[in-house]
Amino acid sequence: MTFGSELRKHRQDAGMSLAELAARVLMHRTHVHHVETGKRAPSADLAEAADIALNAGGRLVAEYQREESQRLNLAATRKTLAASLATSRDLMALADLELDELHAGVEETAIDYLANAPGPMLIRADDLRRDALQRLRDYRHGPHERADLYVSAGRLSGILAYAALDLGDSAAALEHARAAGRCAQYAGDTELLMWVRGTQSLIARFNGDYGIALEYVRDGLQYGGDVPGTGEARLLCGEVQCLANLGDSRAANRTLLLAERARQQVRRPDSLAGLFEFSETKQRYYAASSLIWLDGGGDARTAASEARGAIASWEQMPVEERSLDDERLCHIYLATALVQLGDVEAAADAMTPILALPVDAQISWINKRAHRVGSILSAPRYENSPVATNLREAISALGA
Repeated sequence: MTFGSELRKHRQDAGMSLAELAARVLMHRTHVHHVETGKRAPSADLAEAADIALNAGGRLVAEYQREESQRLNLAATRKTLAASLATSRDLMALADLELDELHAGVEETAIDYLANAPGPMLIRADDLRRDALQRLRDYRHGPHERADLYVSAGRLSGILAYAALDLGDSAAALEHARAAGRCAQYAGDTELLMWVRGTQSLIARFNGDYGIALEYVRDGLQYGGDVPGTGEARLLCGEVQCLANLGDSRAANRTLLLAERARQQVRRPDSLAGLFEFSETKQRYYAASSLIWLDGGGDARTAASEARGAIASWEQMPVEERSLDDERLCHIYLATALVQLGDVEAAADAMTPILALPVDAQISWINKRAHRVGSILSAPRYENSPVATNLREAISALGA
């Protein structure tokens, strides 16, 4: 019995619908459904509120506490393994690792990237990739393991591409992405190749090269079909960002629907979690980050709604599963949409956690997107707004 199945049983025994329970616990019906089906982890607030609403006599709280203890133990184990690999900085020491340990290091790094600063992740990924490269050069692998080594090297190159981009070096990011693509081709791994094309498109968008970004997306989409994971949805969301930046609202919204359809048609999960999966929350983040480049109005309202939904979803997750930089950026996208809608006070509230970030947490994307909010606030319509002036000045201090 899991918490989700226990919750569903108590709800059904009480003759209560999902909507009724959601209203009682002050949460969205979809979130409660996801908890019942095991797609989302429960929170303490939900367990306590549902226990009271369903007269469960403490059984739901007890089940939540048991599962939460298991989750914390698993997270601690994963962190310990990743930390042990991170301290193995000497190449000769890394060369002694068994292949399964190398692959485990890749997996842990892909997951840990979401909740850690890019600098340490870059160092760890570089160390692991050196080991993979040395094994390839020395042929220190079995006859059927070479393709797996190329996949590991490709994923590590992809992590390095993300780290370089988060540190503001798009040229280095593109070099790492090219290396990842070459490894994917050597290994014959179509799933990784689609992910690489999506990352190359992301780098081009960072540079404002939306035509090139679209070419990467469309090249990646040709590899779709019987491929595991969410690569097609990710590529389509990248296309949405391009179309929105090019000012085509109708095409952007139409492609958002195609991305949602692609997600619904996924039959096999992504081969690797963390940085290499495209969650439903990330898809909402992409929708928000795209529609803020259009002319406000309905697009801005949708962007604000998607941003709020993504933030709320991340806040329900354990810290180690949250994409902290994306979550922070989502606050900026929410603020952007709210400024476009004229609600400067709500925008200032959305920006509060961003303005409190230490300098080392202000990755290049954060500074870039936050300063756009400041630029919008410079419009004549906000000239006499003290809230707008204060927010604009606070944003100008970011990165200083």
